[in-house]
Amino acid sequence: MNDDLAQSTLNIQKDESGRGKPLPSHAKVVVIGGGVVGCSILFHLSKFGWKDTILLERNELTSGSSWHAAGQIHTISSDPNISRLQSYTIKLYQEIEELSGQSVGLHLTGGFYLASNKTWYDYLKRERSKARYMGLNQEFISPEEVARRHPLINPKYYHAALWDDQDGDLDPSGTTYAFAKAARHYGGQYFTHTPVTATTMRPDGQWEVTTERGTVIAEHVVNCGGLWAREVGHMAGLHLPVQPMEHHYLLTDRIEEVANFGSRLPCGFDYEANLYFRQERDGMLLGTYEPVGVPWKVEGTPWDFGHELLQPNLEHIADRLELGFERIPALGNAGIKDAINGPFTFGPDGNPMIGPVPGMRNYWCAVGVMAGFCQGGGVGLTLAEWMIDGEPSIDVWAMDVARFGDWASPDWGTVKSTENYERRFVMTFPNETLPKGRRQQTTALYDRLIAKGAVMGQSFALENALWFADGPEDAHEEPTFERNRSFDYVAREVKAVQEGVAGIEIANFAKHRIAGPGARDWLNRVMAGRIPKPGRISLTPMLTEKGRLYGDLTVACLGEEEFMLFGSGAMQDAHSRFWARTLPESVVHENQTAEWHGIALSGPKSRELLGRITREDVSAEALKFRDTRKAFVGGVPVILNRISFSGELGYEIYCRPQYLIRLSEAIEEAGADLGYCWYGARALMSLRLEKGWGAWGLEFRPDFNAIESGMDAFIDWTKAFVGKAATEKVKAEGVDRTLVTLVIDTPIDVTLDEAVLKDGQAVGYITSGGYAHRVGKSMAMAYVGAEHAAPETALEVEILGEMYRAVVQGGPVYDANGANMRS
Repeated sequence: MNDDLAQSTLNIQKDESGRGKPLPSHAKVVVIGGGVVGCSILFHLSKFGWKDTILLERNELTSGSSWHAAGQIHTISSDPNISRLQSYTIKLYQEIEELSGQSVGLHLTGGFYLASNKTWYDYLKRERSKARYMGLNQEFISPEEVARRHPLINPKYYHAALWDDQDGDLDPSGTTYAFAKAARHYGGQYFTHTPVTATTMRPDGQWEVTTERGTVIAEHVVNCGGLWAREVGHMAGLHLPVQPMEHHYLLTDRIEEVANFGSRLPCGFDYEANLYFRQERDGMLLGTYEPVGVPWKVEGTPWDFGHELLQPNLEHIADRLELGFERIPALGNAGIKDAINGPFTFGPDGNPMIGPVPGMRNYWCAVGVMAGFCQGGGVGLTLAEWMIDGEPSIDVWAMDVARFGDWASPDWGTVKSTENYERRFVMTFPNETLPKGRRQQTTALYDRLIAKGAVMGQSFALENALWFADGPEDAHEEPTFERNRSFDYVAREVKAVQEGVAGIEIANFAKHRIAGPGARDWLNRVMAGRIPKPGRISLTPMLTEKGRLYGDLTVACLGEEEFMLFGSGAMQDAHSRFWARTLPESVVHENQTAEWHGIALSGPKSRELLGRITREDVSAEALKFRDTRKAFVGGVPVILNRISFSGELGYEIYCRPQYLIRLSEAIEEAGADLGYCWYGARALMSLRLEKGWGAWGLEFRPDFNAIESGMDAFIDWTKAFVGKAATEKVKAEGVDRTLVTLVIDTPIDVTLDEAVLKDGQAVGYITSGGYAHRVGKSMAMAYVGAEHAAPETALEVEILGEMYRAVVQGGPVYDANGANMRS
């Protein structure tokens, strides 16, 4: 074990707050688990005013993964908001050290991210672009400068490095205890040697938390079980898809260059070599993510596991060590003082799983936080805000437990967590789909679309077509940051939608049935927009109490008190959770996403095709734009909506899954002479760009309000609705930023998160973009400062380190008045 960490742990364990002290019989919150995340949540809840909060730890604080963590801290993350929270976490350490009187052993040495090939250099250019608008201090330095700052590095292997002055390292045990002691400063309590044996929901909605020392009645329970997250979840009937993984790092003997450098060396990452490293006393710490991950205790973590380590297996990381010794030659000459192999818990996509668990009352989790000392402070902050204020201050969807549904089984979690562990330092490109854990959810058309050349992606684990090749043998693409081989195929699909008729599966849209006495009144309060009359459809934003966007939903009125809501498939459980807080007893909500699949027809010939397979009058006068009805199409019962996300004449046809094959066959047969073909999500995303339509999770997220996103156009200001006061205040005061559409003069399309600049200064960032095939332009949507949002404003967008001219558009660049879809 690390000498610094060992001494710290021995010293800290003298403080055993709660031993011999009686447990309170009641608490506002019980936090289960005394690792860094649990202690951070205790600290933040106590700091923000919830004094009646306790933490229960089965052994000593840090008894799990926290005590043997490598302690390296950094700000870079795939999600910008997680990066912000990591920056917050690092800045927080001085505060908790001063409050607690407990040293966290913080060394802000700065750190670099090494690019040894063009691909990783391009990746770091994208990261630096994100840093521009996030306010993070990152800059490129040359390989020679790397060697000057860290003389052990052999610079000949590198193109460049991205430098971040917030990176460094700390003492994991000291930091965990600093959080706990700082929480105690604000009135929080923690009890060690108090294992929880049961969590039981009472009839009154409170929780009985049973321990060997008595039972605590709590309003809220927070699962911060770490290695035991699964076992703690089982007590409440919850099965979390997380998996502990074995993980190695090495500690070297004394290295003269380190001992004599004169100051502490910066830390670093080498992506291609799959290595992270930092100074440890007069030697080095070297860690790696093995190319073949080893799940630990798949069947469950033993309760008696604690301050133990696993048997090292250096053969398992031999190839990584060889690269490390090559690129940091002094490591090859230094003796290995210790080899650490300790388990820590991964989630399916590598990000934490936090928040209120859908379908459970006042049960929260903060699990799978594998980078606890980078993210623990931010997790504690956002969870405390969520519990106290009802919502976090920034969008934390990338960490929200609701992004995984019932389909995320423990077996699936092990497979995906292992894949993510193995890919920790492996590039994932914007157009890349990962191979493991696939076909978890499919529709009846899956095999048929594969046979037609579909290249599939996943959304909420449901397979959906991204684009169509010329057949299964042609259905492949190479990962890249630039335009890929799907470009011409997508162009073909767009042409079919624009000139003829094409169809796309719409199973991955969420469908929620709301019905019963009072359904209309409840929807009028929950939704900010107009609730339609029977037979009609409306689009409405849904807001939080603070006026932030929490949904953009299509509301179809099937009867005076019967509605079907269509929205983001990924948000289906999050929306169900949101509605459950206020749903009256007389109103029924059913998440029927899996019960309605279907096909959307798009294109000027779609009415002709539809007319061939239904007895309904589908003329423009009889089936108007935004009409909905129950009907028979293709010989099967459906919900038929006249609405389109493609910008062309279109219809959404929803049927029960057992009818989907029959419906698709009827469409294909009737459309053969019309040139009917299938199209995928990439074409649809191209089509909506030309209309300036935002998409959930990109342009529309809880980071934004209705005014700056332009969704205020759909608000009914004459009624009371959730978030109205906050939205009226924003409307009166004005906004600092607004959503715009850009046309960019570039041969390389944006993806998301690129910086938008004016006169060399970041003034916004890209939310999504790509090539708009109907108009032949590269386009993007972006939030920019309000002073830069006027039509024809010239800006610049940074793409892979180069600046490209961009012009703000004044409206849709295709079919500006919407005549096509209303025809």
